Order: sequence, then C-alpha cells, then structure tokens
Amino acid sequence: MPSGCTATTSRLREAFLAADFTADGLLELLGAPAYTALARSETVPALRVTRGGSPLETLVRLFLLQRPVPRAQAHAALSQAYDAALASGWLVPAALPGDADDVRAAVDVRPYGGPEGQDWWIVSDLGCAVGGTSGVGDRAADVVLGVGGASTTLAGITVRTPVRRALDLGAGSGIQALHATQHASSVTATDVNPRALRCTVLTLALSGAAPPDVREGSLYAPVAHDEPFDLIVSNPPFVITPRADEASRLVYRDAGLSGDDVCRTLVRNAADHLADGGYCQLLANWQHVAGQDWRERLRSWLPPGCDAWVVQREVQDVTQYAELWLRDAGDHRAQPDGARSYAARYDAWLDEFERTGTQGVGFGWIALRKSGAADPAVTIEEWTHPVEQPLGDTVRAHFERQDFLRAYDDAALLGTRFRLADGVLQEQIGPPGAEDPEHVVLRQSRGMRRASQVDTVGAGFAGVCDGTLPAGRILDAIAQLVGEDQTVLRDRTPQAIRLLVEQGFLLPEPTDR
Repeated sequence: MPSGCTATTSRLREAFLAADFTADGLLELLGAPAYTALARSETVPALRVTRGGSPLETLVRLFLLQRPVPRAQAHAALSQAYDAALASGWLVPAALPGDADDVRAAVDVRPYGGPEGQDWWIVSDLGCAVGGTSGVGDRAADVVLGVGGASTTLAGITVRTPVRRALDLGAGSGIQALHATQHASSVTATDVNPRALRCTVLTLALSGAAPPDVREGSLYAPVAHDEPFDLIVSNPPFVITPRADEASRLVYRDAGLSGDDVCRTLVRNAADHLADGGYCQLLANWQHVAGQDWRERLRSWLPPGCDAWVVQREVQDVTQYAELWLRDAGDHRAQPDGARSYAARYDAWLDEFERTGTQGVGFGWIALRKSGAADPAVTIEEWTHPVEQPLGDTVRAHFERQDFLRAYDDAALLGTRFRLADGVLQEQIGPPGAEDPEHVVLRQSRGMRRASQVDTVGAGFAGVCDGTLPAGRILDAIAQLVGEDQTVLRDRTPQAIRLLVEQGFLLPEPTDR
C-alpha cells in the first residue's frame, strides 16, 4: 500500500488536476458509452479511447484501467509528482517480461465528484475501482473495494447537517468518511481490516480532506460509550454467508456472524453510541423467515428512545441472493471440480437458507434518530419505486415531521397553517367524459416520489394550503361549500391530514405556539 505522505498526495492531486483526471474530465474523454461500460467492469471501450498517450489518457490507463505504461509517459503525465509517486509506492516497476521500462499503479484511483463539485479521488485495491459483477476472483480475503452503487446510495441518503463528531463504521475505501469531513468537526473511521483503514487515509489525503481518526476493530468495539457521535454511517459487511462457506469469507462483505445478526447488532446497539438528536444511517439486508412478518422482525431490532425509518428497496429469493454473491466472489468462473466448485458452494448456500427457514432476503436502508421519546415514531415500509437522490434532506425532514405530529394533538393540528410541498401534482383518474373522477391522487415529483389517494375534501384542502389560513378555517370553508356539517368534518379529517404530513405532502408552517 502506498505511503500517505502529505507532500506526495498534494503533488499527485496537483498533477491529477492539471491533467483533468477528474470525474468530469473522465466522462469527457471516454464518452458516455465507454464511461458506462466501466460500471459493468468492461474496459475494452476505455482502452480503445486512451491510446493517444496524453497525460489524461496515461493516468486513466495507470490508475483506473491498471495497464502498465512507459516510464517516460508516466513521468510526462505526473511531472514533478513522478519521483515521489515512485518512491512512495503509488507506482511500481511493471516487472513483466519485455516491460523493463514500464511502470504500473499499485492501487486503483477513481475520480469522484463531491456533492458541491469537489474533485475527489477514491483509493482501493487494483481492479476494484469500477463496478460490475465480475467477481473479486483470487484476490486476498482482505481486498478493499472502491466506489459502488451501495456506496453512493448511502452517501445520498445521509443527513448532512453540521455535526461535531461523525463515525464511519466499516470505512472500506473511505468514501463515507470523506463526505463526512465536509460537515463534521471530527471524523472517526473504523474497520476490522487494517488495509481498508490505510485506503481511507489515502482517499482523504489525496482528496485534500482533514485526516480521520482511524481505529481498527469490529462493529462498535473501537469506540467507547463515553464518546457519543452525532452521526453514525455504515455500509457494513451484511452478506448472509453460510457458516460452511467460512473458508471463502471476504472481509468487505462477510462479518462472520450468523444470518443477519451483523445488521441487528449495529441497529440494536446504536443508541449507546449516539448523542441526543444524533442519527445512525446504514445499508442492510435482512432475512424473510417463514412464519414471520419481516416488519415485525425489524421492529424487534430497534433500540428504545430512537425514532426509526426502515425502507425495503428490494427482495430477492434465496436463489437470486446466492447467485449474486457467488458471482461477486468470482465463483461462477470455471473451477476444478471438488468441494469448492460453484455447484457445491451454491448448494451449501441453499442448505443454510433451508435450515434457517429463510425464503428471501430484503435490501434497504435503516435510519435511526435518538429522540429520547417514550413512544418512538417508527415507520417500516416497502418502497421499490424510483427515488430522487440525494435524500439526506428528505430523511431529516421525515424525522422533523415526526416531532411535529408527536407534539400536536388534533385541536392543535387544526390550528396549524400548512403549505403544500413543492413539486406535488394532482392526478384525476376516471372514465373519459365522467363528471367526477373515481380517484384523486396526489403525487410527489421530488424526493421519495410518493403517491397518495385522497377524497375530494382532501384534494381541495391540499390545494388551498398556502400557509396563510389555519387548517380548521379551511375545513369550515370546505364544509360550507359541500354542504357538510363543520363539526363532523373537523372530527373526521385530522387523521387524513396527519398522513399527508407524515408522507411529506403537507408541511407545517412555523408558529408562535
């Protein structure tokens, strides 16, 4: 692993910027087809585009495509950073027959665009910076992966309010820690894999971020109970691997615990490490066990005093799940017959699922906020539809609305002024030419992009909400318009208002209450 010397990383960053070895520069050089092919681990299109020998083409071949290049070409691309890169281990001799004058990169370096257009670079093991399901093959068990879809999903849903202390638990290549440096006074990064911590240090140094406090250890073991965090984020090693397959364990995805215990443990113990009002956000998967409601199963994980929002984004049957992770490890490739053959390992996975009664595996995210409420607000839902990232503000607003709903009874609710959220559209569904629609649907065009069916009163109420009149006065006017008793309408409408507030269609305006 290269040295994280500040002088070297600064010189490399300057060379990368000078050559436009950035996310934008990469897309412009490769073009959309070759760029998206990289996400499928297909490098041929990018190799064809980078045959010209320019500094940018050379850096792409070195650090992203892992191809040896002539020393003179590497020197021209890195300029004053070349000698330091060679001395610090970022570059090494190609050491291949006929390549005595060539050098190659010791690590993958992937350009990555920050949330405000920052030019960042993510450091990981060779061949692990691009996506796809080609498998880690015969790499070591402590291999460190680069940026993938899970990484960017977690970064997008994380609440980004300024905080004092943030924890990236299971830091890997350091992308979550890097994001956290933008809004946290101090960032602690932990991982059971010391090579992952090394990559995290390199990622932050190369990207010009403040160095993290790195600690080696499993789950919460490296942090004490008397050092609460305002934000905990984790893309943990949640893969449900059969115990019989322990010999093939990969540290980045397998925690060595039974079933989904790693996710349960992270959630259950989060409150012990959160400051009041702090958030814990993680990606997870969970077993769907015969005879159990998956929602109730996850509800049993939740710690007291924490509001929770659990979103299941996908469910795979056990065969899909086994195939996904066997391919991730490269076990679908041709291997000699025997105990480690693809078929034998596939069978072992299905044996484990049968033993535990697992019928499927859910994927999604879990967000906790330490509210201290005696009766925490818990939302556990399945939402497989497209969403608009980033969702950090949506997550924060969700919990803020829970505070409001918990504090306001029905009388106070009717005294509140509401505003229709931006981007809400109304759809009327019914036969052509009908005088009245059969259904009225409110639909969000932003954030979670929810849809909610309402009656004519609900549609009329939402359409009038502009923050100027209390809800009760709007309902009184609607009652007169439709000829309904005002008291009856006031009594039956608060629950519908609460649902629209909870789902983010209506936003309470600040009051002096």
